[in-house]
Amino acid sequence: MGVDAQSSPVESDASGIVADLIDRGRDAMAEISDYSQKEVDELVRAVGWAIYQEDHAVHLSEVAVEESELGKVEDKIQKKRRKILGVLEDTLGEPSVGVIDVDEEQKLTEIAKPVGVVGAVVPSTHPGTTPTALAMMALKGRNAIILSPSPRGEKVCELVVEYIHDELEKVGAPTDLVQMVPRPATKSKAYELMDQVDLLQVTGSSANVARGESSGTPNYCVGEGNAVAIVDSTADVETVAKRLHKSKTVDHATSCSSDNNAAIVEEVYDDLVDALQNEGGYVCNETERRKIRDALFPEGHGSLDTDLVAQPADVIAEAAGLENPEAKAADFFITEGTGIGPEYPLSGEKLAVVLNVFEVPDLEEAIETTKRILSFEGAGHSCGIHTENDDHVRKVGDEVNVARVIVNQPHAFANGGWHKNGLPNTLSEGGGTWAGNQLDGNVNYEHFIQTTTISRVIEDAKRPDEQELFGSYLETHA
Repeated sequence: MGVDAQSSPVESDASGIVADLIDRGRDAMAEISDYSQKEVDELVRAVGWAIYQEDHAVHLSEVAVEESELGKVEDKIQKKRRKILGVLEDTLGEPSVGVIDVDEEQKLTEIAKPVGVVGAVVPSTHPGTTPTALAMMALKGRNAIILSPSPRGEKVCELVVEYIHDELEKVGAPTDLVQMVPRPATKSKAYELMDQVDLLQVTGSSANVARGESSGTPNYCVGEGNAVAIVDSTADVETVAKRLHKSKTVDHATSCSSDNNAAIVEEVYDDLVDALQNEGGYVCNETERRKIRDALFPEGHGSLDTDLVAQPADVIAEAAGLENPEAKAADFFITEGTGIGPEYPLSGEKLAVVLNVFEVPDLEEAIETTKRILSFEGAGHSCGIHTENDDHVRKVGDEVNVARVIVNQPHAFANGGWHKNGLPNTLSEGGGTWAGNQLDGNVNYEHFIQTTTISRVIEDAKRPDEQELFGSYLETHA
């Protein structure tokens, strides 16, 4: 990720560089400590508008694809604008300054306070959208934020900060509320940021997440994805195929919420595969499946070829040596699931336009397959179900240990919140203790606020009655 610590004077002073950024962030926070709710919401609007305006969204998306060689320009533009609107919808008008809640019955008053200087390690897959969303959330709580980009996202992050600074100046706010760790991006600077900030958020590689979680800094690091779509016998296959196509191909599958596997009940399996082909999917035969596996994972599980991450299907077809013209013209590939675990890397997260499908006899086996896949990779993150039976939804919710169950929606759009569901809009989703995370929900502005609770005497309160509380137990067991 970076040069050796002894090879660069900039690298050798990583601790001092980060400490200076934090000092500047604290000074900026002091300048807005007395901001009203209206002024704070104006900050959030300013950050959002900096990236939402069309020329900026387009330029950032073009630079992102050029610099990272990941994803699709058109989809990145829409993702930025969609997520910014979503975060604004979730955030504006919500209390985050001063008294935010009063419980008259319990005589409790909650006063919102900043969490401090936030550090955010952001991935190359979403180098413009993730830092923008996190900056909006952090400023909602009157915090400063310092961004640490991937080496493949430095130029984009610099532009994001530049555009945000222009808007902050317009509203008279200190620009050091939003900063970036200076180039070059190195592990030591990212790790110093993790260690020194007041609150940490890491979205990206499992190595960075693990380092963030072990830093000792309070954190909202998020788990790895490997979304599984369950399709039961009641599902409308044409509709499901459209959802899976949309989820699998958006931005060439950069999202950790893109469907990686599907467990399909045999009653609808053939019809759904046919429908997926009609949506642009190419069904690989056994030889082609092995070629795609070997191209994506040249040395087996854990060796994902980064040159094939978030690439169009024709690039993968070329790398895998697929000769069929239909394969080269496909939107995405469909491979048959032959097993689960390290010996079957296609059952894991691929960040590629490849959907691995398992034919199962019934819902019970679909659930068991999903649990096995998530135990291998993607624990706690999410799964989806396509069904017309609400009892099946509840069964999946009861039996699969994930933070989110996405019902009848394109997973890559819905998991991080969108206008058609009630989940908070984000690009950072926690997987709970199943994933080793402190967070089991979607990162949102509430995670960048802490509260002081004032407790007053309840004058007419009565002592708890032991007979009322223990009576039924004693009648049975005394």
